[in-house]
Amino acid sequence: MASQTVPHQEVSTLRHHFASDAQQKDAATIGMWVFLVTEIMFFGGLFLAYFAYRQAYPAAFASASNKTNLWLGAANTTVLICSSLTMALAVHAASMGKRTLLILFLILTLLLGGAFLGVKAYEYHDKWVHHEVPGAHFECEGCDDAGHAPLFFSLYFGMTGLHATHMLIGFVILVILIVQAAKGKFTSKWYTPIEMFGLYWHFVDIVWIFLFPLLYLIDRSHTGLK
Repeated sequence: MASQTVPHQEVSTLRHHFASDAQQKDAATIGMWVFLVTEIMFFGGLFLAYFAYRQAYPAAFASASNKTNLWLGAANTTVLICSSLTMALAVHAASMGKRTLLILFLILTLLLGGAFLGVKAYEYHDKWVHHEVPGAHFECEGCDDAGHAPLFFSLYFGMTGLHATHMLIGFVILVILIVQAAKGKFTSKWYTPIEMFGLYWHFVDIVWIFLFPLLYLIDRSHTGLK
């Protein structure tokens, strides 16, 4: 008897509590946007604190902002913009069912994210060496109103540290997505995790786009460029 070839059947990703794939995707999208709104409120409190203290102590914030490294901040901004591009390309590759390209762009996003965190770690180390970390040994050589300068650096470390934490979380998720993509879990018909993570990654990048001018550019004098 001639053997018969059993056609490959794609495993359904539809959960039992959804009526259709479209409904399931809509639920995931709404859930992600609700999460991002809570994140906006989370970061919003820090931004509000920054503006309030900057208004109260303009001299301290102006001179302290000159202590940030503009070129490292600009480099990290460039890195994150490039990572947004590779993430968008990863989503596009997933929608086209191109697994190799999907994995490639996810890996590139991972490497760019790692580069960002590496630069930020170097920057933190530089602040530690120059005693610009708020605490008992804090120093702000040449700062006006040095007594209130720690407020700027407290917000600097708080805001960039929270952002870096989101980057670390994204780093872990990227590794998981790369492994899943390598196993062929995503298809052109189902790539919702890639798409939802893309929204998260773009949000984190946008937050940095606001942090960069606030912490590195505003009130920077020509003598502070370094």
